[in-house]
Amino acid sequence: MFRKFGKWLRPEPQSVPVETIPSSAATEGVVETVKDVLSDAVLDTEPKSEAVVATYEPSAAGDQSISTPAPVEAYVPAEISAPTPLEPATVAAPSGVTPTVEPVSDMPIASTLSADPDNGFAAAPAITTETNDTTIPVNNEESPAMTKYKLEYIWLDGYTPVPNLRGKTQIKEFDAMPTLEQLPLWGFDGSSTLQADGSSSDCVLKPVRVFPDPARINGELVMCEVMMPDGVTPHPSNQRATILDDDGAWFGFEQEYFFYQNGRPLGFPESGYPEPQGKYYTGVGYGSVGNIARQIVEEHLDICLAAGINHEGINAEVAKGQWEFQIFGKGSKKAADEMWMARYLLQRLGEKYSVDIEYHCKPLGDTDWNGSGMHANFSTTFLRDVGGKEYFEKLMGAFEANCADHIAVYGPDNHMRLTGLHDTQRSDQCSWGIADRGASIRVPHSFANNGFKGYLEDRRPNSQGDPYAIASQILKTIASVPTSAGSTAAA
Repeated sequence: MFRKFGKWLRPEPQSVPVETIPSSAATEGVVETVKDVLSDAVLDTEPKSEAVVATYEPSAAGDQSISTPAPVEAYVPAEISAPTPLEPATVAAPSGVTPTVEPVSDMPIASTLSADPDNGFAAAPAITTETNDTTIPVNNEESPAMTKYKLEYIWLDGYTPVPNLRGKTQIKEFDAMPTLEQLPLWGFDGSSTLQADGSSSDCVLKPVRVFPDPARINGELVMCEVMMPDGVTPHPSNQRATILDDDGAWFGFEQEYFFYQNGRPLGFPESGYPEPQGKYYTGVGYGSVGNIARQIVEEHLDICLAAGINHEGINAEVAKGQWEFQIFGKGSKKAADEMWMARYLLQRLGEKYSVDIEYHCKPLGDTDWNGSGMHANFSTTFLRDVGGKEYFEKLMGAFEANCADHIAVYGPDNHMRLTGLHDTQRSDQCSWGIADRGASIRVPHSFANNGFKGYLEDRRPNSQGDPYAIASQILKTIASVPTSAGSTAAA
């Protein structure tokens, strides 16, 4: 038997005549040789660079007839005692490997990057050994089980008069679904979103709301405000940071929009128009709503509810390819946040169906087709609990006096929609009426019948309007009207 390069190799067995078995002296020589070889195999910790060959030396008596050693097993029993246990050895790093302390980046470990606002912030250092092509952790302590979460940071860019929704994903490890307080600031290139110059392009995303993302495993939707590079000062485009807010102010937004495909409303022929509007509002059936619109709005409804958004309903609208959903929130920021997030989810869902969402208030121009609005239903604690006709009439007077200020933030191109036709009042006038959809402010029967208490509907905001600016202006006007107690209804 041979030991070659650390492995035992067994030669082919050969027939050995019984009469040629060596004498005891010769046998002892073979046993000693095997013991030496086995000791080397068990105790020697250094690798051999040369083959070690076990050979048979004939005894002085001259047993020359044996040319091949007998199988080792015939000579091993009881002759070899167990080797002496080795003392524990300290294993040094292999030659050429230098232990280092390397910061762990938010990026994958294969590309540890320097501090950069696009890459997050460095985490705690980990002890590693560095080789030419890999980084090997050598810490003996086990880390707690961590899960990688997909965090979609969502914000509004600097385009005017209507900002666009933007989003990008980062992967972070947490031991459970992260809370808002655990989410870090993150940077982005403001020069690509009209929020910074290329010579100083860094802007910062500050998480302000977080929702589960139903479309992703271990995903979250992170609503963000845009901040200046110091991470503290709101960016000039940040409308949310300056909104008037009141937890007692409740808002319900009715978002109308068109589905567009191949440059025209969904269901429109390649040229010309479909049947005049009339049967499409709350319509049912292929002729009224087509074959994919309802599938999209139903899926959007489910996604919003799964994300924790207070989605209140859907319906087909007056024009072909036009739909509406409603979002309700207590507090202007909460309601506006959820409207923007619902818009984001609808636009992302449209990607799946090759359909765009058209928010322009009059996409079909000066035609006999309805435009799109985002009617704002509102109330305050005082308006719900106290109200009264006298207070209501003063409030309507304040809305009329501030008509231009409202129109200025109620969405672009509103003059195209607010014409006095198609259930609208003119943009340069402010009126109210009980159940009047042609008025600026619709007063529900329930409000008038309840002693002028409850909610009102401002029908002037259009479908492209910024809910932060709309809610803030409504609260500003309400705050200008004193209540009977000498305070205001919107503090």
